[in-house]
Amino acid sequence: MSMPPLSIGAALPAGFAPPIPMDLATLGVRENLVLDLVLRRLMLEGTSSLTAMAQKLRVSVPVVDHIFRYMRAQQMVEVKGMTGNDYNFVLSVAGRQTASERFQISQYAGACPVSLNDYHAAVRAQSAKVDLVVPDRLLDQLGPALIAQSSIFVYGPSGNGKTSLAERMLRVYQDAVMIPYAVEVDNQIISIYDPVVHHALTMEDNEMDPRWVLCRRPCIVVGGELIPSMLELRLDESSGIYSAPLQMKANNGLFIVDDFGRQLMSPRDLLNRWIVPLDRRVDYLTLRYGVKFQIPFELLVVFSTNLDPSDLADEAFLRRIPNKIYVESVTAQVFDQIFDRVVSARRVPTEPDSAEYLRRLCLREGRTELRACYPTDICNILSSISQYENRPIQMTKPDLERATALYFAKG
Repeated sequence: MSMPPLSIGAALPAGFAPPIPMDLATLGVRENLVLDLVLRRLMLEGTSSLTAMAQKLRVSVPVVDHIFRYMRAQQMVEVKGMTGNDYNFVLSVAGRQTASERFQISQYAGACPVSLNDYHAAVRAQSAKVDLVVPDRLLDQLGPALIAQSSIFVYGPSGNGKTSLAERMLRVYQDAVMIPYAVEVDNQIISIYDPVVHHALTMEDNEMDPRWVLCRRPCIVVGGELIPSMLELRLDESSGIYSAPLQMKANNGLFIVDDFGRQLMSPRDLLNRWIVPLDRRVDYLTLRYGVKFQIPFELLVVFSTNLDPSDLADEAFLRRIPNKIYVESVTAQVFDQIFDRVVSARRVPTEPDSAEYLRRLCLREGRTELRACYPTDICNILSSISQYENRPIQMTKPDLERATALYFAKG
């Protein structure tokens, strides 16, 4: 999904700007956890300095210096020299033994995690607030749901842009949010920041806690591949690191369930899994050894389907999705507007009545509705034909006849 660029002025955290913690008390996580990170990082790096270690772990130099002085007193490190006022150090024999033991428990040696309490506070502080101008009738239906940040059921015939409409809801937000690299729960590391999902932005403010990444509000789209395990913590046995479930990665953003009802996970299972989160805006996750904890469920969930909502869910669940928006087939006028945009964007030469002729072809053989996808899909076929015949793309009546014959299945 292409996104509009955020200006420098717009790329600001939405109500949450954590300062750099200068000591362990304000860092918010246990001293032993930071010690383990330094041990594992030093085991991987071989040699480090206070400044380099602080950069790797995304913490301040005073925090690393505190851990370094403890390790030096316990003869876990050896100083190999100085670079200016900075120490260069390596693990001692005793330090390597301890690091090896800690490495067996977890291999995480990245950014220092934030506490679960700090994560809760950040997500709540960055809940989306929208200021909309919605002149269109369909957007007038979407507007109240976006303002309320309540779940939405988008349904109607396939090919009319339900998924595109859902993805474009994210464009109404002109701010950015802070995403933590990781969260600590019961001394376990849960990795949250995912460069595949989260689009990082440049942040010029060097006074922000570097354990957080400034990102666009996330948008996660899942389709038929959705299975129950994607909504739970996943432990990597080899590294000892948990990966956050999709809904946790989507916090402060958008979660789209595309083609709802056609997942490997049954609609009933998904609805039962989310009936409490949708109602109370909290979710519950469980660590491998049974510890259960609460996380915010601060996201806009959009269910997109071409099936009847009443065939997918019972009344109790549908009540928790207060906004049900029907996306109907397009009118001839809208069809022509889409057609004009498509051919203009692709610079396809057309004849004066090409749009009208394509409409007639689309409505032949008993078809009664125009779909928003037809102009783009037909144009794609025309492009393939032109490449096959090694000639420039064109849109003559014979070309349109040929393309629509390939596109529409015979009844």
